[in-house]
Amino acid sequence: MTRRRMLIGLVVLVLLATAGTWRYLRWRARGADTVVTLYGNVDIREAEPAFDDTGAVTQMLVDEGARLHKGELIARIDDRRYAARLAQAQQQARNLAAVLARLMHGSRPQEIAQARATMRSLQAVYANDRILFDRTAGLVPQGVASTEDLDNARARLRASRENFEAAKQAYVLAVEGPRAEDIVAARHAYEAALAAVSLAQREFDDTRLVAPADGVVEDRILEPGDMASPATPVYTIALTEPLWVRAYVTETDLGKLRLGAPATVTTDSFPGKRYRGWIGDISPTAEFTPKSVETTELRTRLVYQVRVFVCNAHGELRLGMPATVTVDWAAPRPTGTTRPPDCGAVHDGRSAG
Repeated sequence: MTRRRMLIGLVVLVLLATAGTWRYLRWRARGADTVVTLYGNVDIREAEPAFDDTGAVTQMLVDEGARLHKGELIARIDDRRYAARLAQAQQQARNLAAVLARLMHGSRPQEIAQARATMRSLQAVYANDRILFDRTAGLVPQGVASTEDLDNARARLRASRENFEAAKQAYVLAVEGPRAEDIVAARHAYEAALAAVSLAQREFDDTRLVAPADGVVEDRILEPGDMASPATPVYTIALTEPLWVRAYVTETDLGKLRLGAPATVTTDSFPGKRYRGWIGDISPTAEFTPKSVETTELRTRLVYQVRVFVCNAHGELRLGMPATVTVDWAAPRPTGTTRPPDCGAVHDGRSAG
């Protein structure tokens, strides 16, 4: 009886082990079917910054291989002409600002008082000339004054009246201040001068070349003494962001890829090291596989180009480096093409930050 129970127990254990092994192998096979492997090359963008101004290069501040940060000063050209033009524009703007301020403040109290005094003085002259004219006009019939004396008195009266009227209008203008149209014209002239200053400042700032983005200097094209222009690149800069692998997928695997799906990138240059990435772009049109993708299975098929963005840890991935991309299409797929929040290099399955 005991042997029979032991035999039954042994059979049950064998059945359970067999079932477990079958389930495990089935799970492994199913997991292998969910992985898509792609082959391609590391690709990056390049920039060739140039000066917006024309002039002789005075300083080249970085060499090949230098790591740059966006906004870092990398070269200068002769700025003396642009500095002089900026100073001239600034002085002109200050002059027009003073003109506008004078018009806005109107007449000073002293100017108004002076205009009032002149008007009253000429008013007294005019009143005196009128008395003299009336007196001369009364003496002509008596023969005491001649007709010539009357004409002279009339002329003096007319002149004094005109002088008084002119002084009176000058006083009124002093009280009222400048015309609104003059103020508007002065303001427009000042604004035009400010625009000239802004343009001169921009031209002066353009004598300094800064890095357009983070990157690495690949080539130093100009040297001090060379003539720079907007059409002449100064450096060739490899941009470190964004970095991607240009890979290719067959039509049978195309439906397994989604934008934003997480991916893992490996290279022969760093065995055992993996980099996190994500599917950033899938071409809508098919093409023949490039010869650089050395896989016998894909070499003669129509494929679709896939751009897999990569987190380049420590600048280890270089332009043109062959890379292998694996995508688990059964894993949860984030939407969109934004960078995953846990972007970073992975060393032997452990994140390196």
